[in-house]
Amino acid sequence: MSGGTTLAGRVALVTGGARGIGAAIVRGLHEHGAKVIIADSGTGIDGRAGDPAIATALAADLGPAAAAYTDSIASPEHAAAAVAMATAQFGGLDIVVNNAAILRDALIFKADPGDWDAVIRTNLSAAFYLCNAATPVLRQQAKDRRGADADRPYGWGRIVNIVSTAGFYGNYGQVAYASAKAGLFGLTRVVALDMARSGVTCNAVAPFAATRVTETITPANEAQAAYKERALKLSPDHVARLVSYLAAPAAQAVSGQLFGVRGREVFLFGQPRPTARIVSIDQDWQLPDLAAAIDRDFAGHFAELATDLEAFNTEPVI
Repeated sequence: MSGGTTLAGRVALVTGGARGIGAAIVRGLHEHGAKVIIADSGTGIDGRAGDPAIATALAADLGPAAAAYTDSIASPEHAAAAVAMATAQFGGLDIVVNNAAILRDALIFKADPGDWDAVIRTNLSAAFYLCNAATPVLRQQAKDRRGADADRPYGWGRIVNIVSTAGFYGNYGQVAYASAKAGLFGLTRVVALDMARSGVTCNAVAPFAATRVTETITPANEAQAAYKERALKLSPDHVARLVSYLAAPAAQAVSGQLFGVRGREVFLFGQPRPTARIVSIDQDWQLPDLAAAIDRDFAGHFAELATDLEAFNTEPVI
């Protein structure tokens, strides 16, 4: 393992780390040399109930370089406690992966506000709580030059947020999930900006893989049925590999980016920027003129109203 990819000496905290993509990420970071806190309360995909034994069992399987934190991370107090556990047990915290997510899907006109609150709290607010608790530690470590030497500046701080293409394409009935994942990318950009002077990077990864989320997909048409069938063939290990790269020294200059992983394909997504412009120079727009200008200059640039399932309805490279 080259110096550009080793994670020896580093400490990671992975939320939702006991199963699926989270467990693959935990194993990948561990295999590359990191010590890992597995933060997972063992809830169902809907965020109800819980089984702390799941995270505890994975930690026991990995050995002394892993430990389980089994309270829900979706509160400021528990996020801070998980960070404190990492620093107390392993001497620091260098890598944060926000992966925890739940689903409570419903069409917008049938959605329960309580379900909305639960999804936003787990999928978005929990990531903020953890970043809010972890970034002071990362900043102080940068000042203390943790892992640095005369020839190498501090470069150990890494944050990776696991998002979803539903957050920027949309999908039927996923108003809460898609909104949370879109917000998580917004969080990614701001954290990348806020932490740039400390040498801490923050990136987002949209995974395509067989998970509990994939299994819950109820296809609305043939294209979505084909998407689900293909997604169930994809190992989460491919996602873990990219996350391990983003956590490694080789990715020190990569921050604020949005990636996707589908099998052996890695995507770099463009980010929303203006694609066309109209201007009224001499006076405020009048509605007839505005309508005509939009029809003339914008219509060819409108994004197609297609879901993420349809947008990626092609055979993956596996």
